[in-house]
Amino acid sequence: MQDKSTPEEFDVVIVGRGPVGATLANLLGLCGVRTLVLEREARTYHLPRAVHFDDECMRVFQTIGLAEAILPHVILSPGMLFLDAAGRMLLDWSRPQTLTPMGWHLSYRFHQPDLEDVLIGGLARWPHVTLRNRCEVFALDQDEHGVRVRCEDLSKGRLSEVRAGYVIGCDGARSLVRRFIGSGMDDLGFHERWLVIDVLLKRARDDLGDYSLQHCDPRRPATYVRGTGMRRRWEITVLPDEDSQDVAQPAKVWELLSRWITPADAEIERAAVYTFHSVIAQQWRNGRLLLAGDSAHQTPPFLGQGMCAGIRDAANLAWKLASVIREGAAPDLLDTYQSERLPHVRAFIELAIRLGGVINTKAIEAGLAAGEARENAPVKLDVKKPLLGPGLEFGDLPLAGHLAPQFTLTDASRSDDRTGYNHVLLVETAAALSSRLMLSQAGIKILTSDDANDLGPWLREHGIIAALVRPDRYVRGSARNEAELDRLIAAIAPPTQIPSAQAPSAA
Repeated sequence: MQDKSTPEEFDVVIVGRGPVGATLANLLGLCGVRTLVLEREARTYHLPRAVHFDDECMRVFQTIGLAEAILPHVILSPGMLFLDAAGRMLLDWSRPQTLTPMGWHLSYRFHQPDLEDVLIGGLARWPHVTLRNRCEVFALDQDEHGVRVRCEDLSKGRLSEVRAGYVIGCDGARSLVRRFIGSGMDDLGFHERWLVIDVLLKRARDDLGDYSLQHCDPRRPATYVRGTGMRRRWEITVLPDEDSQDVAQPAKVWELLSRWITPADAEIERAAVYTFHSVIAQQWRNGRLLLAGDSAHQTPPFLGQGMCAGIRDAANLAWKLASVIREGAAPDLLDTYQSERLPHVRAFIELAIRLGGVINTKAIEAGLAAGEARENAPVKLDVKKPLLGPGLEFGDLPLAGHLAPQFTLTDASRSDDRTGYNHVLLVETAAALSSRLMLSQAGIKILTSDDANDLGPWLREHGIIAALVRPDRYVRGSARNEAELDRLIAAIAPPTQIPSAQAPSAA
């Protein structure tokens, strides 16, 4: 045990070792940031929780070098169908089984303990990242120089403290860090009790299908989700007059499942009543304290975007923290984290609430605004990802705030593997780029049509000659002409003294 008078020092302390905290720690490890992860539990929670992530999340997992390790643990999702009480299709939300512009598939199903084990195992690659389990944080005291983090080693009953430049709360819906920030919550109005039942099939039941099914039965709305292997999940509405404990008893659970399976088909792994919420923290940052994941926002599960939102938080926040800690960027850069992420996550939560309305009411038309009507066919749902809120992007330029695609390189590899978790300038050709050396010195990668055949057509499709892409893969700005290109470069690579012999002349 270190002497209390000289506590250990870290650049960042992450409270919580779930998927969001572990992803953030891997990203910070990639950036060379001294990071400590504190987790009160001894090991990964063994029961299923989140069951879906998307192509953007897999791209983040690719960035931290763990996508290939995760792939054996996932299956592709064909999508979701909304059925009325008679089993007729109301909404068709099929997912394409081809790769998206992100370079991955649109929808993956997974078992959360498997994912967490890969993410946590990945931390061992970074000598400057430390994980401490059975360590519960109970106090945070910040001053102008850092944060005093006080915690208890639950395995030994000892109190200790460390110093951190920043503390990130990835500690869930009951976040301690959020309490120390002093943030209230904006309530978007959705609070419903649902019985979540996870089962392990004893025998194949192919008739249950691979699609997620939303049974929009006003008497008792329910959801079916196929998991990996023999795992299946049902989420069933708890009626207002029902007791939460009573409805989770085995006899009642099997009664509710009887239209699909019997005890001869499966064993119950978990049955518990959860209240689905729709809330967003009003304040994601207070000085050196910040929030990510469920500590910052909670959504009903109908879009499968709860964990995805937290992974996006991590991707947005990590490079900004690294810029402040390692590159001397102004701390107010961290204010762009909430301004960009909050509108994005709010749009997803509001759509999830609308879909919840579809599941819960006969008057489905109220929820079909998100879909596209087709004659004599169910409404086809096509969910477009929201744009970033205002922050670092050049809002007056094309594509600002949009996700950039991942390109296929001439050797058939993915472009993110070449460029890493860095700013990237996408240009048709670098031959006439007079600032190439300056960009290199600023850590900005350059990708051209010589590297990726599909880059040039993408630039021309959008009427631009270049695009600046951030480490989290969002377009910071683009250029339709040389003047706009100079403006982009100046924003992230201020003029430096470059030896004239090394500086290419402008064409």
